[in-house]
Amino acid sequence: METSRTTPTRTGIEIAYRDSGESSVPGSSDAHPVPVVLVHGMGGDGGTWDRFARALVARGRRVLVLDLRGHGRSARAGSYLFEEFGADVVEVCDNLGLTRVDLIGHSLGGHAASLAAQASPGLVRRLVIEEAPLPLRPGDPEQVFANRLPSLPELWHATTSLIRHPRAVFAFDRSMTGSALEQFRRPDPLWWDRLPDIEADTLILRGGTGGMVDPRRLESAVAAIPNCRVVVFRSGHSIHRDRYDDFAAAVLPFLMKPEKS
Repeated sequence: METSRTTPTRTGIEIAYRDSGESSVPGSSDAHPVPVVLVHGMGGDGGTWDRFARALVARGRRVLVLDLRGHGRSARAGSYLFEEFGADVVEVCDNLGLTRVDLIGHSLGGHAASLAAQASPGLVRRLVIEEAPLPLRPGDPEQVFANRLPSLPELWHATTSLIRHPRAVFAFDRSMTGSALEQFRRPDPLWWDRLPDIEADTLILRGGTGGMVDPRRLESAVAAIPNCRVVVFRSGHSIHRDRYDDFAAAVLPFLMKPEKS
């Protein structure tokens, strides 16, 4: 991946991204025409995608890895509303002249990706939402995220990730934590109403016991998105980190499969 660059949103927030540039499969002169945009979860940064980004580049994909506002090398902001995270993703694509992308997001990044696909349906060809907590509907009980302690393998992967990517810890604007939790605990009927607007072929990845995806709301979301399926993993919240091989086995074929005629 190339050195980090930044691009401003309309509100002046500098969003950092890394761009692999045009790529092609070894032995072929043809690059895949659709870039892949990767969006990390809350408290992390784009470094979480390094291994998967290399796998995509090796398969001829151009890859863009974003740092969300208040994370990594992106600027801090005065506001951290979910719709602003989604708008930032769309604006980076617009600023770079990208008219069609495959979009993958983990946790908060997955929610931002869903908002981007709702707001700009024609932009997103394939959408992968990994372990994004689903918003409440009116009348739903309050979200409960901490339902068990992490397993030893999850603790090991988290610790080694911290060693490899310490910038994420120090750069993270912790002032957003309260705002994010408050938003996840508040019903968002508009998000549910706009699920049918998603035109992308959609893959939702759900973790196991330690995940954050409510299975009942997941059924409703899958029913509302026109073209959507789910893969369930025996892992916690960070599937791409803790079960990388399983994650890649599900996502790479999904991204590389031919368009429907």
